[in-house]
Amino acid sequence: MEVIISYMFAFDSIAVQREAVGTGTEPGAPTGGFMSGGYIDIVCNIFTPEAVAGGMTGIDDDFKAKVRMDPAMRDGITIEDYLRRMDAAGIERSLLIAVRAGDLNVRLSWEVPYEMIAEICHRYPDRFSGLAGIDQTRGMKGLRELEQAVNEYGFVGAHWYPHWFGCPPDAPQIYPYYAKCCELDIPIMMQVGQNLVYSRERRLPSVARPILLDQVAIDFPELVLIGIHIGVPWTEEMIAMCWKHDNVYTAGDAYAPKHWPESYVHYANTYGREKVLFGTDFPVVDPIRAVNEVDALGFRPESHRLLMRENALRIFKKIAG
Repeated sequence: MEVIISYMFAFDSIAVQREAVGTGTEPGAPTGGFMSGGYIDIVCNIFTPEAVAGGMTGIDDDFKAKVRMDPAMRDGITIEDYLRRMDAAGIERSLLIAVRAGDLNVRLSWEVPYEMIAEICHRYPDRFSGLAGIDQTRGMKGLRELEQAVNEYGFVGAHWYPHWFGCPPDAPQIYPYYAKCCELDIPIMMQVGQNLVYSRERRLPSVARPILLDQVAIDFPELVLIGIHIGVPWTEEMIAMCWKHDNVYTAGDAYAPKHWPESYVHYANTYGREKVLFGTDFPVVDPIRAVNEVDALGFRPESHRLLMRENALRIFKKIAG
């Protein structure tokens, strides 16, 4: 229950953080570069005014109010404003998701075009890398688009939302995309665990318990699988899958770090230190808050380095060094 509260309070301090970071209009506001932290956020969503207005976020006003999102940012923030937040948090690079959320033939499905994310990554090559959203209903067309995203746009991994398709991770429809990721030598991340009500107009089922990665990892031992969102409320299953399979990893995103389950923190700090990656799922968790709360968890120096940077560099081989 305490973990779920993290969603409700993910934005408690954003108003204060926003004041500290600035609006971007003051003289001397930073326009690039990064602090010495060199951290990598592997789960980041575009939340610009254009994306919000275009229905490319999947969250409604009720959800924004539920998580107490700062009213000043509910209509979106510019990429430049987000870069200032990254700077203040010590985040060197964020992986931006070109989300594909459901079959576009189904009402209230949506996507973030690959081209939109590619353009941002082209503008800020030292700060952003792209993740190609997967829509397995597109068949061969989707496979060719994934190949284009990696080979032409320079995307470094794939991203899939099982719940938007009502499709579990071990379903045969997604297997060709796993094979393509192996061929392209890229990881695929997917939300595992429960799915909350992000929009009251379309309530989605929780179809991706972490244990369902078991057969996938057996069938594709060379495929890097990353279960994002911790696997709540089945976090122990997520840890078990990471411990069992060399190719399964997890990311501590979407839940504020101070609410991470104790077993998850212990795993990341000890025998699982090479299996856990840092992410925010922005705008769900603000990067400044996330970094500060990770620091407060008291990780060992080596575990902290692996969590915040080194695991990501090792797993996402195509990130520019």
